[in-house]
Formats: sequence, structure tokens, C-alpha cells
Amino acid sequence: MKKTLRGAIVGYGFIMEKGHVAAYRERMAASRSGVREADVEIVAVADISPRRRELAATQLPGVRVYADYLTMLDAEAGKLDFVDIATPPAEHANVARAALSRHLHVLCEKPLATTIADARDMLDMARSSARVLYPCHNYKHAPVVQAVRKVIAAGDIGRVHLVTLQTFRNTHARGVAEWRPDWRREQRYSGGGIAMDHGSHTFYLAFEWLRAYPTAISARMSTMGAFDTEDDLSCSLRFPTGVASAHLSWQAGVRKVLYTIHGERGAIRVEDDNIEVARLSVDGEAAGAQSQWKFERIDVPSDWMDSSHVTWFNSLFDDFKRQIAKGEWVGREAEEAFLCVQLIQTAYESAKAGSRELPLGEADAESSSVRRKLRLQC
Repeated sequence: MKKTLRGAIVGYGFIMEKGHVAAYRERMAASRSGVREADVEIVAVADISPRRRELAATQLPGVRVYADYLTMLDAEAGKLDFVDIATPPAEHANVARAALSRHLHVLCEKPLATTIADARDMLDMARSSARVLYPCHNYKHAPVVQAVRKVIAAGDIGRVHLVTLQTFRNTHARGVAEWRPDWRREQRYSGGGIAMDHGSHTFYLAFEWLRAYPTAISARMSTMGAFDTEDDLSCSLRFPTGVASAHLSWQAGVRKVLYTIHGERGAIRVEDDNIEVARLSVDGEAAGAQSQWKFERIDVPSDWMDSSHVTWFNSLFDDFKRQIAKGEWVGREAEEAFLCVQLIQTAYESAKAGSRELPLGEADAESSSVRRKLRLQC
């Protein structure tokens, strides 16, 4: 019989309630009804808001609730296997360190941390404690992204050399009413604005599609309101295999993702749930400037409008379980999460330096290790 992982939650906000816990409840209900083997049980929740704790107790009958995570970790000693962290990013590193020091696996919302030093420390602690550190890079589990992965793997468009990624939102994602709903606009909680909130999703998709890690970035940022975090980011990334450009905004007129992926023999365009694949025809290749493309349009329902992304979480959690079973304490996901933090911080530095292109830390041991591993896997 497979082991049931006993989990504790730190931070019972929107993404935890509507995303993670909704999926956990589905898994636990399925196991109780005999549809699947029991593989997870949420036994404790820590949140600083009394009203959120009350809600957690209602939605997870029998769960033990605590006002702070340190009290919870001490009281639950010996009763837990993992901690799921969904606090504002500024607390990710502190919670993860506390959990790892107690030899617990860690599932952590993005970004992994708000500083390079904290992200590196989290990876080091996971290795030394022999426990899994796994980031919630959930866009990789969106059905539309999985469909794109298959088209690229089939070789239909050839080797990818150019990627564009646009994420448009008409506002920042608001938190729950019971605790600072606009915390993403407060640097002390969020660590930054849209670069911190959406940068990880943008960067790890670019890593996958260009089959490499970037060597340099230039960035421009702006803030259009009375906030201390940015709401608009434009950046360009240089890769050994090509280039990527990104534009992220909380000031758009519509909620939408637009991605384009360009190869030697065609391209892929993603607009929310819709994919368009352009394949260069054989006749077109011979015709040079008169090239012709064959277009295929695919609809892949992916629930992009649901900001909880609950339908993607089960696949992500399955990967987390597999990594625990394999004893892969710091896997590729965690290493890429470190590089995302490095990119976000370097983007901030570039924006402050007048959008000057800045190199990534090749001399940094963690960065070099991650890049070397990807080169071996390509």
C-alpha cells in the first residue's frame, strides 16, 4: 500500500483555498469513496487571520489550526511529512527553512524566494536535510502547454530559436478580504510587483521552449499607481540557443496570455486555450521568399480564466510525490526556481540601470550547476 503523505498548510489565502486545498479535498474524497488509493491527508493549517483559520476548520473537518507556523511545526512534530507554503513571497524562505530544519518536504508557491541568497539557502538546506523542495510551477501542467510540448517534441517546427511571452492582466491579483487584499502592491510582503508575481511562469516556459538557460537580461519597468511595486515589465533575454522577449502588465484592458514559439520550419501561437501551428510546406522551403505554410488550429480547454488553476494542481502534486519517492531532494524544478529568482532580481537591477543588459551569474556555483545539468539533458 502506498504511503499517505500527511501535510500541513501555511497560508490559507485565495490560491491555497481555491487551488491547492480544493484539489486536496478532491483527492481525499476520492480515496474515501474507494475511487483511488489514499495518498494525502491535510492535518494542520497555520494562518495569521482568525477568520481564515475558521474557514479552514470548516472546509477541512478535523484539521488542527494554528495562529503561526512555528507553533504548528512544534506541536505537530512527528505527525507530518510535508508543508505546503502559500504565504506572500517575503515569508517563503523563512517558512521553508523552518520546515526543512524539521526534516519535512516542502511544496512552495512561486516565486521560491524574493532574494537570490534566500533561494540558494533553501536549495542547500533541502540537500543537507535530504528532503524535497518543490516549487509550484503550475503553468507547466496547463493542458495547452502540454499540447505545445508535444508539437515541439514531434519536431514539426524544428529547433526553437525565438520565443515571445505576453501576460496581460487588467489588475493585480487580489488576496482574500480578511487579510490585506492588496498585499501584492506592498513590497514588504510581495518582494516586488508583476515581475515577482508572474516572472517565474514566464521564465521557466522560456527555459523549456528554448532548451537552455539565459546568459543575460535587459528590462524596463514602470508603476502607474501610488504603489511601491511595479505593474509593467518588458524584458529581453539572451540564450545560447536564441532569444526571448516578454511583456507582463497589470494595466492591460483584458486578461489574456499570448505566446509565440518560432522554429526553423514553422511556429506556434498560443492565445489562452487556442493553439495555431504553422508548418512550412516542402514546396515553400524550395520557393525561398515565396514560402508557404500550412496552418492547424487546435482548441485545448485549459481554464485560463480561473486564476486558482485548480485543474492543474493534481498533476503538479503527482510530480511532487514522485520526487519524494525517488529521493530527488533538489530536482530540476527547484533548480529552475532558483534561476527564476536570479532572473527577477537581475531584471530589477537592469531596470534601475537604465535597461542596460546585465549578465547572469555564471560564476555562481548554483547557476553553473543548473546550466551544466540542462546541457547534459539536451
